[in-house]
Amino acid sequence: MIPVLIILAALLGLVLVAALFVAGIYNRLVTLRNRFKNAFAQIDVQLKRRYDLIPNLVEIAKGYLKHERETLEAVIKARNIAFTAAQSAAANPADGAAIKNLLSAESGLTGALSRLMVVSEQYPDLKANQNMAQLTEELTSTENKISFARQAYNDSVMIYNTSRETFPNNFISGMFNFAAAELFQVENASERQAPQVKFT
Repeated sequence: MIPVLIILAALLGLVLVAALFVAGIYNRLVTLRNRFKNAFAQIDVQLKRRYDLIPNLVEIAKGYLKHERETLEAVIKARNIAFTAAQSAAANPADGAAIKNLLSAESGLTGALSRLMVVSEQYPDLKANQNMAQLTEELTSTENKISFARQAYNDSVMIYNTSRETFPNNFISGMFNFAAAELFQVENASERQAPQVKFT
């Protein structure tokens, strides 16, 4: 009778150790997933600030760029697409498709802003406008903050993805559907440049 109790106690002890081991890995993966979601929230804050600045920039430019209506409309359209994509990505930063959609929309917005800045260089009165200069300075600052937030997010994603893919965590992550997170990176090399928003 005593040997049976010893064997049962040993088995129970092994099950308890295994359960604690699985719970530890699970909790670590949850913590890392929440960290990268928080890191995305920091990007989202800066993107919203950027989206709020763009209509003001376009409104000031409207008075000077009367013959450039198509450029202004393209910026607003790209801003609205990016804003919608950002809302979708913010709702679930773990959704790789939503992040890819946001990256695509951000690339379109960056291109439209770059075209606006190139066009606005041709209008000396617009370049001299104090409000325009202040908005472009704020936009430049926001672009820098987005870059820092993106770096922090990508670092968090890398740590999470590495943790979920290493042994024995990969068994636990597969069992509990911890999907891979998508990096926030630019696919096209020409899109890697931030829009030039400073007037010289």
